[in-house]
Amino acid sequence: MIPAPFTYLRPDTLGAAVAALAADEEAKALAGGQSLIPLLRFRLAAPTTVVDLSGAEGLRGVREEGGAVRIGALTTHHEVARDPLVAEHCALLAMAARTVADPAVRHRGTLGGSLAHADPAADLPAAALALDAEMEVEGPDGARTVPAAEFFSDYLTTALEPGEVLAAVRVPKRTGWSFHYEKFSRTAQAWAIVGVAAAVRHRDGRVAEARIALANMGTVPVRAHEAEQACRDASGPEELRGAGALAGRAGSPPGDLHGGADYRRHLAGVLAGRALAEVVRS
Repeated sequence: MIPAPFTYLRPDTLGAAVAALAADEEAKALAGGQSLIPLLRFRLAAPTTVVDLSGAEGLRGVREEGGAVRIGALTTHHEVARDPLVAEHCALLAMAARTVADPAVRHRGTLGGSLAHADPAADLPAAALALDAEMEVEGPDGARTVPAAEFFSDYLTTALEPGEVLAAVRVPKRTGWSFHYEKFSRTAQAWAIVGVAAAVRHRDGRVAEARIALANMGTVPVRAHEAEQACRDASGPEELRGAGALAGRAGSPPGDLHGGADYRRHLAGVLAGRALAEVVRS
């Protein structure tokens, strides 16, 4: 299908992009385009203005900032998956990025675009939540930081206010942690029916702390707090599989043609146990 008519702008600075978005309440920001363009084609979105962020400086790349890794919002999934700083300090993001769709999408789609789109079935929001990432937001009133736990507010809805742009993601360095991302989908390129982002800190051969975030188990990515608590002091794969089974109690999973809520709860427990067992082996 053909999109509804719109004005196309490509500012060369972030400030100009913010101003363009603030000037039109019906404007939409375009990052990699892998989510917005299909919506435009099917007329599920009909903005009066599309503000292309690709020309704005400073929105790409990965660098260290003290105890965190800062990733520009326009850094692609492919770049996140291959970046050495991400691999060293927050490998869960790289693991999740490698599972996104197909190579063509991973080379065009962006980290910031995925997070701002906020599809609860997407892989990167769950990974960002498990890592306790912070979103750097620029808007007409200046800059602010939003924790991942507060950024996703509802289905396809975030804490971004009109005119605001997600500029970067700051991820705390997780020294001494191990990670695994596990998901189940109908085909290799499909959205996750359920995804599990697991991060574990070890001490003396046992689990000192665990963080488990789930994709497609509600209208936003959710933490499996009960399973996290059960992981503490566990030492082997079987103990962690048992703890992971409790992940199915988290969230309010949807029911659709791909599976009912009970199926998703069962799947979340199985995948969480599998992810935790893999973390112990790594």
